[in-house]
Amino acid sequence: MSNRAPTDQHVTPTALAVILARSGSKGVPGKNLAAVGGRPCVAWTIDAAKGAGSVAAVVLSTDDAKIAEIGHAMGATVILRPAHLATDTARVDDATRHAVVEWERETCAPPDPTRPVVILYANVPIRPEGLIDRACGLLIQSKCDSVQSYAPVGKHHPWWTARVGADGAVRAWEGEVLNHGVHRRQELPPAHIPDGGVLAVTRRALFLQIPDVRPGPHAIFGRDVRGLVNAEGDVVDIDSRIDLLVADAILNERASVAGTILGASKAGGARRAVREINV
Repeated sequence: MSNRAPTDQHVTPTALAVILARSGSKGVPGKNLAAVGGRPCVAWTIDAAKGAGSVAAVVLSTDDAKIAEIGHAMGATVILRPAHLATDTARVDDATRHAVVEWERETCAPPDPTRPVVILYANVPIRPEGLIDRACGLLIQSKCDSVQSYAPVGKHHPWWTARVGADGAVRAWEGEVLNHGVHRRQELPPAHIPDGGVLAVTRRALFLQIPDVRPGPHAIFGRDVRGLVNAEGDVVDIDSRIDLLVADAILNERASVAGTILGASKAGGARRAVREINV
């Protein structure tokens, strides 16, 4: 299922895309520079941001010199992230606010409360085409505070979560009935999890100017939170070695298919040219 929100084909580029790409990672060291589909992982997200019709400027926030070099070469504005915002405990909202403030300072752009801020992770090389524009479109059309993309949880449904004791005893995560009494995936109620594809927020929400919002790292969501549902597997968020292998395989397969189609197209054109000459 996918609730693909309609967007105007003639999108006005107003959003500021902030790509977060710190150098450290415990799960997959160096994942933002890892070769995925023959390119550094971060390059795919820069391409996605630059290709979005709703994005007016692309900012790359990083503490890594090699990542910064890639960003410069691809036309992104690079904001060097201070050390205290590049640790494994640093928060996404703090790093994003720093990037926005520095971009506004460097470009002399006045703070604009109407400017959407699109937060993108550099370790997501695969996201559906048009996802960023869909998120910005829903943010603007609904006048909500934030839009995040989600994926179906599939077989990892909360109803099927269990507690396994040291003695091997199994009991329900919550309640008294294991699996909530449901044993067929088709009978599970819909449940979704953030997939890392996109998070679009208003500047007011990012800078915590929405009243009556619970403090914390998720305060940037604001009060009116909306979601877009991608199909399972549409987004690949690299958090493990398996994710890296899956993303690489998908992108290589896409390149192979595209090459085959291009080759067939060229071959068809050559055959047509030969027929025309013979005629």
